[in-house]
Amino acid sequence: MAATDRIDAQVTTPEEGVVARRIWIVVAISLLIVLADQIFKIWVKTSFYLGEDLPITSWWHLKFIENNGMAFGLELWNKVVLSLGRIAAVVLFIWFVIKIKGVRMLRTGFFVAVALIIAGAAGNIFDCVFYGKIFNNPMPPEVAVMFPEGGGYSTWFEGRVVDMLYFPLFSFYWPDWMPFVGGNYFEFFQFIFNIADASICVGVALLIFFYSSDASAAFHYIGEEGKSKDDREKKSRLK
Repeated sequence: MAATDRIDAQVTTPEEGVVARRIWIVVAISLLIVLADQIFKIWVKTSFYLGEDLPITSWWHLKFIENNGMAFGLELWNKVVLSLGRIAAVVLFIWFVIKIKGVRMLRTGFFVAVALIIAGAAGNIFDCVFYGKIFNNPMPPEVAVMFPEGGGYSTWFEGRVVDMLYFPLFSFYWPDWMPFVGGNYFEFFQFIFNIADASICVGVALLIFFYSSDASAAFHYIGEEGKSKDDREKKSRLK
C-alpha cells in the first residue's frame, strides 16, 4: 500500500461533526482553563501579600509566591527565553491539533489531554508577558494593584508567574541514623503551583498512561504525510 493510501485509510474522517467536535473540545477546554487560571491568579495577586499563607485545611493551603516562569516554582533559564519557548510550544501544539484533527483512529480523550497541555502553557504565558506591566510589586503586607498609576514592576516578557496551590500532605524528620538525610526535615508535597501547572501535569499524565498509542498514531500520521508530500514533490519535478 502506498504512503498516500495508508494516510487516506487513517484520515478518512468519520463525519464532519466529529472533526468539529474535536476542535470545539480543544478550544473550550483551553479557554475555560486559561480563564479560571487567570481569574484565580488575579484574585490572589490583588488579595494576598507576597508570602501570605492561608490554611484551608491542614493539608491544603493558599500560599502566594511568584517565580520566573518554570512550573512548581523552579527557576532554571532566562525569563524571555522561557516565555518565547512557551509561546512556540503553544503554536506547535495548535498546529499539531490542526494536522491530526481528521485522523479517524484517535480518541476524544487524546484531544482532551492535548487541550490541557495547551491551556496550561498558555495560562503561564499571560503572567510572563503582561504581569510585569499591569501590576506593581509592593512590600508585604501591602497587596498588588492592577494598572497602578506609577506603572508596573517590570517590562513586557519580564513578569513573574503567580503560584498559590500548596498541599503539605505530611511531613517528618528523617531519623538521625539515616545516611545523608539524617535529621533533615522532609515535607510532601512542598511545591507550590497554579491551575496552569496542574493542567499541564494532568494532560501529560493522560498521554503517558492512557493515550500513548494515540500519540504514536498521531506522530506516525504526520510523519507519513510528510513522506507522501515529498513523494508528490519529487513526481512533480520529474514531469
